[in-house]
Amino acid sequence: MKTITEYLWFNTKTHREYINITRQVEDIVKKSGVQEGMVLVSAMHITAGVYVNDAEDGLIQDIDEWLERLAPFNPNYRHHRTGETNGDAHLKNLLIHHEVIIPITKGALDFGPWQQVYYAEFDGQRRKRAVVKVMGE
Repeated sequence: MKTITEYLWFNTKTHREYINITRQVEDIVKKSGVQEGMVLVSAMHITAGVYVNDAEDGLIQDIDEWLERLAPFNPNYRHHRTGETNGDAHLKNLLIHHEVIIPITKGALDFGPWQQVYYAEFDGQRRKRAVVKVMGE
C-alpha cells in the first residue's frame, strides 16, 4: 500500500472563513500515484473543521449563519474562564467535525455531483494547518 502525507497551511484574513481546498487535495492525490484507495483530510486544530458540500456562495453563507445560530459567540461560555474567548469556535468544530474521508477511484476523488472539500475556520487570523493523507494502491 502507498501512503503520502502533506499539510495545507492557512492564515485567514477573517475570524470565520470557508476555503475550498478541493484543487489542493486533488493535486496531492495525483502526486501520490494512488489509483484505488482513500484520502483523509483533517483539520489539525480544535477550532476548525473540514467538510464536503456544494461550492455555492449562498449555501456557504447559509452554513455560516446556521453555525452561528447553533453555536453563537457568547462571552459567558465556561471555556472563557481559561482566558480564551473562542468557546463558540470549539462548538462549531463539533457541528462540522474535523475530518472527511473521500474515496479515490481511477486516480481521482470519487465525488458525487457538486461535491467539494472545504476547510472551515472558526477562530482565524493565525497560522493553522490541515493534514492530507492518501492511502491505497
